[in-house]
Amino acid sequence: MSRSRTCELCGTTLITKPQGGRPARYCSNACRQRALRRRTAARDTFRTQGGAPPAPTAAPAAATAATRGRALPPALDSFVGRRQELSGLRALLRSTRLLTLTGAGGVGKTRLALEFARGASSRYAGLDLVELDALRDGATLTQSVAAALGVGERAGRTGVDVLVRAIGDASRLLLLDNCEHLAEPCARLVVTLLGRCPRLRILATSREALRVPGETVFRVGELSLPPADAGDDVTALQRADAVRLFVERAAHRSPGFALDRTNGPLVAEICRRLDGLTLAVELAAGHIGTLAPGDILAGLDDQLSQLDLLAGGSRTGPRRHSGLATAVDWSHRLLDPAEQAVFRRLAVLVGGFDVAAARSVCAGGGIEPREVFPLLCALEAKSLIVRLPGDAAPTRFRQLGVIRAYAMERLRASGELRPTLRSALTWLHELAERDRGHVFADQASSPLTAERETLASVPAHATGQDEAARVRLTLELARVHYQQEQPSAAGALLSGLLREPGGRALGGEVAALAARVAAQQADPHRALSLGERAVNLERRRHVPAGLANALDARAAAWLCHGEFAEAVTDLRACLDVVASLGSPEDIAWCTQHLAWALLQAGGQREADELMADCLPMLREQAPWPRAAAALHTAGAVRLALGQLESAEALFAEVLHIAPGGSFHALYPVEGLALVAAESGDMQRALRLCEASAQARRRLDTEPEAPWRRRIEQAAARARTLLPTAAREAAVVGARKLRGDRLVAYALRTGSGEQVRRGPDTLGAGDERWRLTARELMVVELVAKGLTNPQIAGRLGLSAHTVATHLDRVRDKLGLRSRTQIALWFGRRDSEASVP
Repeated sequence: MSRSRTCELCGTTLITKPQGGRPARYCSNACRQRALRRRTAARDTFRTQGGAPPAPTAAPAAATAATRGRALPPALDSFVGRRQELSGLRALLRSTRLLTLTGAGGVGKTRLALEFARGASSRYAGLDLVELDALRDGATLTQSVAAALGVGERAGRTGVDVLVRAIGDASRLLLLDNCEHLAEPCARLVVTLLGRCPRLRILATSREALRVPGETVFRVGELSLPPADAGDDVTALQRADAVRLFVERAAHRSPGFALDRTNGPLVAEICRRLDGLTLAVELAAGHIGTLAPGDILAGLDDQLSQLDLLAGGSRTGPRRHSGLATAVDWSHRLLDPAEQAVFRRLAVLVGGFDVAAARSVCAGGGIEPREVFPLLCALEAKSLIVRLPGDAAPTRFRQLGVIRAYAMERLRASGELRPTLRSALTWLHELAERDRGHVFADQASSPLTAERETLASVPAHATGQDEAARVRLTLELARVHYQQEQPSAAGALLSGLLREPGGRALGGEVAALAARVAAQQADPHRALSLGERAVNLERRRHVPAGLANALDARAAAWLCHGEFAEAVTDLRACLDVVASLGSPEDIAWCTQHLAWALLQAGGQREADELMADCLPMLREQAPWPRAAAALHTAGAVRLALGQLESAEALFAEVLHIAPGGSFHALYPVEGLALVAAESGDMQRALRLCEASAQARRRLDTEPEAPWRRRIEQAAARARTLLPTAAREAAVVGARKLRGDRLVAYALRTGSGEQVRRGPDTLGAGDERWRLTARELMVVELVAKGLTNPQIAGRLGLSAHTVATHLDRVRDKLGLRSRTQIALWFGRRDSEASVP
């Protein structure tokens, strides 16, 4: 056993060993020297003034006991998640003396700070919590802090001097909670204390930084959320901090509540709707027992009742946390009138916004456009808007869902809802008009893609305002849905436009896009009917760009119908029209479409010549989706011509420019699978086919019918030619290939690529050459019945290394037991010995 003592000078905890000996009085030589100097000074005072020498004291340590302040409140419920944040705080507080936790109201700043302070308390002689939420102004800040620390005034010392005297040079941690409404006086006090108390460290929580020299700002983010593809996988859902917090708090309200495959997706969606905001998740979970998860989710869908649902917090907690509306209202009251105006007007920008959007929507009513940017910065500093991650320009921001719901309430109450919606509608329409000149607008990237949620919300609520703009924006929203492979949503919007009189003003644009959507839905008859309608409308309108777009759409319908010659005819006519318009990129894009149709019709040679003409332009100047499509077409043409190395290089080039998690990356992966199949590498072909099929199921996307048939035929041939073990190994290996790992394997650049060419006597379909020489030795000894320690002794390895080799063998061969491995080796060895 050991017993605890403290340094007589600074109060640091000391450990006295049980073996005996003279106990330590000081934690370091520095404290020992300072104590000596104080005793010497006291003796000198005694000699000059007379009287008895003072009794030995340890003033700072005594002060520690007297100024312990408010003890940290005990945690009455469990602390969930935030392990990475706690680790980061520990590292930061070792290198800074002022660490400020910022974040939106209800994000969990105070709870995180308290949890961190509890874990760090043993490293400080004193740890004090000062709660500032009840303090109305900064006039009595110093006295309130002193009172919280249990320090009274002394003759000749008041205010800051009292605090400095009490803290002295002791190692202390001061936790100032909820500083945002007293930011300036807190900043002045902090600077003074840190300047005069050399071993003091301060941990502050605030919705905005204190902005003083030496401050380190730690932004507390929302709790982690489950991935979109988690589905009803309970294990995957519970990895998210927000879900675990919901379940934990719900179980307190309704004992026996647990996550399962039925309620798991509902709980995950609740957490997503609440953006992982800690207080919001806890308040929603508090309704379990009264409401089912489905009812809670329905309440969150209703914006009018959302904040009412997120109410009823702890009676004993801070009043600002009694509900989400109260928490946000606390922040809102601290804004000046201009900040409040911009804050509420941003509520109509549902899906986030950049500075240009904010200027267009929020300016007016006394706020100049040039003033909007600094006001955005102020709102971001106060954690009422958050910056979206990423370095892409322009920088985008958003309001968290519950904060936006509060802002919308304030917007309605101010009477500004209709004019703000009108401003947003005008801004969106101006964005749409910028891209009006595109010949193939359905397939061109648009700035409106980033505004999809706002594009869906504003026209729906701006009824009775500028009907022509509303119709145009409905078409643009359908285009966004089509480009993101959401044909059902696009089709529903287009069906309405086809019936509306306002839709006729757009000529054949609506019918052309509807034809593409029908082709995407594999409905060839409807696609062809709509394509015919689009061409007829555009021929009557005599607008060359519109006619070219309609011909291209009808060609897509012919391809969907399997009528490749008709598609080629339409695309040749389309190319003639586009050539007259003089846009090199549009000419190249139409040429690429014609090459793809020729490939389906059996005209590989002409298709190759066309791609040689258009690929340089698209590769160098077109946006990456068009460049990726052109490279894929060129690769497919070279594959059909039997030029496998060239095809592989082109498909690999697509993978270098397409995002690994998107459906665009699946086409080149499938192309490389076809190259592998044509090269005789059936196991690689099957593995890529299986991995791509799994990814397509996750993304709910399908390739065009001719391409899909080629992939299915290659996979079927590989299954037929491969031995059972190799076939099973390919399927098992495919399950591990997702995202970047799939791309790395397809490019032969990652650890997933285990190809090791062996002797020429072994065929490409034989899986044994995929094992390393050492792995084959291990397999051979397993087949002889040796144990891992025996194999290790025979080969001069450790038993752990042998086990690792066997794990790799199992993964490569798809075999689970030593018996299966032995049987596989015996069978393969006998097959290899056959002349």
